[in-house]
Amino acid sequence: MPLVGPSLAIFVVSVVMMALSTVTVLLRTFVRLYILRAFGWDDVLILAALALFVTLSVCCFIGTMNGVGRSRADFTNMEVYRKALLYWWLSQIFYVWASALTKVSIAISLLRLTVLKIHRVILWSNIGLTIAVGVMFWLVLLLACDPISYFWDFADPTKSGTCMSEKILVAIAYVYSSVTIVCDLTLGILPYFLVWKLRMNNRTKFAVGGILSMGAIASVAVIIRLPFLHFYADANFLRSTYQIAIWSVVETGLGITASSLVTLRPLFRWLLDESLSPVRHARSSGRDSGKYPLSSLKSHGLKNSHDPSFWRPDCRSENDNGVISTVLSSLPQDSIDYSSSQEALNHQMWPATLKDHITIQRTLVQTTSERQK
Repeated sequence: MPLVGPSLAIFVVSVVMMALSTVTVLLRTFVRLYILRAFGWDDVLILAALALFVTLSVCCFIGTMNGVGRSRADFTNMEVYRKALLYWWLSQIFYVWASALTKVSIAISLLRLTVLKIHRVILWSNIGLTIAVGVMFWLVLLLACDPISYFWDFADPTKSGTCMSEKILVAIAYVYSSVTIVCDLTLGILPYFLVWKLRMNNRTKFAVGGILSMGAIASVAVIIRLPFLHFYADANFLRSTYQIAIWSVVETGLGITASSLVTLRPLFRWLLDESLSPVRHARSSGRDSGKYPLSSLKSHGLKNSHDPSFWRPDCRSENDNGVISTVLSSLPQDSIDYSSSQEALNHQMWPATLKDHITIQRTLVQTTSERQK
């Protein structure tokens, strides 16, 4: 059937959101695997959510070409009407889990930044509630008719079966959407509490909190969809529910896109470094040769393995004179998440030295030029 009116709207929105989601997730995967070399469970879940969302979009494509978004009177072929109902049902099935996995991925990303136990409890409760309400709505859609195939075969007089009352379906849809809004708003508000005690000005705190809250922007689509949920009970629901279909696609696509955009900061730094590397190389090659790589610096007080020449024999200092000042700081091992590519937002001060912990060392060298002598 030709794509016109609501059918065309569903098709276009699905194409746009699928393209945006795919590009941002691919960029996110590049950042995690190539630049940061740290691939976490949140990345695995967002890839799974993208796979389900692409499947949902394909169902929307096929469904709209078979009449999803059109009135019952527009169908002259029973088989086409049956296909439209089938792909409408499949799109709802895939939507539930694509949306749920997106929210769980965002929550796991925020778990890496938590310091207080109460924040972890809130996030784990959010994850549990998201999964529970997702399973509930998915089972309702899956078992709405007995047999399951009667959902798309009910218009065939040769088929027999029973379906759930439309009023019950609408009530469950309202419960699902309400819980989803609460979960999304929690993921949107909690980041501000995570950064509130950090040592930065309020303007920066709001900026950082806003960036971390981007993944919860999907709640806007859920709120907009609420007034249309009663159309689930409409006998002509293939056309009546087209706005539900559109905002369901927007909700999932926005969630995947926004949560992936948050992770792309290292990509911009990497691109900037790549573009500036020739300039930096030219500048560094023209500088005074009295400045050496850190590994070529020596001091009479350094012996054995403490001497850089011990572990870098290819680097020899031409001048051993100098003053070396070293600043040591330690990072507690329990604060390191090797699967994470995000920086820990922890305002607590770590001890200066701890045994068996990774030490970050910065060495400053003061030299005396010939002119000063």
